[in-house]
Amino acid sequence: MREANNAEYVGLEDGVSPKLENYTKVSIIPLVFLIFYEVSGGPFGVEDSVQAAGPLLALLGFLLFPFIWSIPEALVTAELGTMFPENGGYVVWVSSALGPFWGFQQGWMKWLSGVIDNALYPVLFLDYLKSAIPILADGFPRMIAVLVLTLALTYMNYRGLTIVGWVAILLGVFSLLPFVVMGFVAIPELEPSRWFVVDLKNVDWALYLNTLFWNLNYWDSISTLAGEVENPGRTLPKALFYALILVVLSYFFPLLIGTGANSVPLDRSVWSDGYFSDIAKILGGVWLRFWVQGASALSNMGMFVAEMSSDSFQLLGMAEYGMLPECFAKRSRYGTPPIGILFSASGVVLLSWLSFQEIVAAENFLYCFGMIMEFVAFVKLRIDQPLASRPYKVPLGTTGAIIMCIPPTLLILVVLVLASVKVMVVSLFAILIGLALQPCLKYSEKKRWLRFSNRSDFQSSERIIEP
Repeated sequence: MREANNAEYVGLEDGVSPKLENYTKVSIIPLVFLIFYEVSGGPFGVEDSVQAAGPLLALLGFLLFPFIWSIPEALVTAELGTMFPENGGYVVWVSSALGPFWGFQQGWMKWLSGVIDNALYPVLFLDYLKSAIPILADGFPRMIAVLVLTLALTYMNYRGLTIVGWVAILLGVFSLLPFVVMGFVAIPELEPSRWFVVDLKNVDWALYLNTLFWNLNYWDSISTLAGEVENPGRTLPKALFYALILVVLSYFFPLLIGTGANSVPLDRSVWSDGYFSDIAKILGGVWLRFWVQGASALSNMGMFVAEMSSDSFQLLGMAEYGMLPECFAKRSRYGTPPIGILFSASGVVLLSWLSFQEIVAAENFLYCFGMIMEFVAFVKLRIDQPLASRPYKVPLGTTGAIIMCIPPTLLILVVLVLASVKVMVVSLFAILIGLALQPCLKYSEKKRWLRFSNRSDFQSSERIIEP
């Protein structure tokens, strides 16, 4: 990713994004690992791709899917995130291109998608621990564990993004190291012919695409923290580029090891969440299995922390633009938004009873609608504001930008079509709530039942390049 120009950022209007010199900004290394945990967190959860389609399609998926989806999404995020370096991210992009009503719908769908996604991580955390602590498998002890874990991780978010960023680094290194060790141990056993095993007549395409999509999306989530990033015009594109490489490698090489080692069975039915811990035991023994289990549990903690940071700062950004009550824009002494954190944590607790498959399918469905609006906003801003300052600009003209968005849009349509009826009904009901909620909030503002910021005019958002 290259930098297009050195133009200065000009705010939406004077005073829209408050200066936060008193708060520590996030630098590039913590930002890389925050993105890593927004998107990935390591290879935990990719096992279902082998179950759905076998070794060859699983490996090809994690090599080719980034070109169809991850790279276009990361490029759009880099351009619009530096064009609008403020909290709110994609909400601001869509509002500037399509108006505040659709900006609110974008915020509602993306926030709900993020909260649904975040409900997965305490569940996965306990799923990796239950083999060592069986009492956590179900019932009251599991419910208490979910609550305690959610509260502890929520407190980390409350204490500030600097803590979150450096914790993400430590967790990232610890999560990936056992797979480096596993790779060295597996070298004598690798049989390349096992990587080419495929049975096209026996492929669960819905599970396969949902697994790839879930493991390789959410590149845009970091944009909701753009106002907390040190020198976002330079830092954000570089961090996205480094994180993209880290994510792809963290998926592809563990899959090479697991599917290529002779001592690991290729029975697709056993390839489900948590199977990498069994592979570790086969290749290295109990000690390596415990390390992978610990790494996977901590990885889920890191993904939870990064996702909640994004979700809560998104609500803060929406409040700064008058989309939500002013209380959502208030910050703690650590610079974090406590009301947004509280709402996001409450949603996680309420949704943590759902199954893994239901959570993935529901959040993918809502996420798809939000991404369609992002691609539309990206193209429309290129057409309507060609001279606007873009510290990073995707090196394509308007026609090229449209062509770049076509493959991921087609993929979105496929994911939507493959969704179950249950997921479609629940997700469409959630969308209808958002369509009704925005007019209700505007009515409460008009009646002065709730207090809102008056900075809701997105029409002045054009950023002209200084000569």
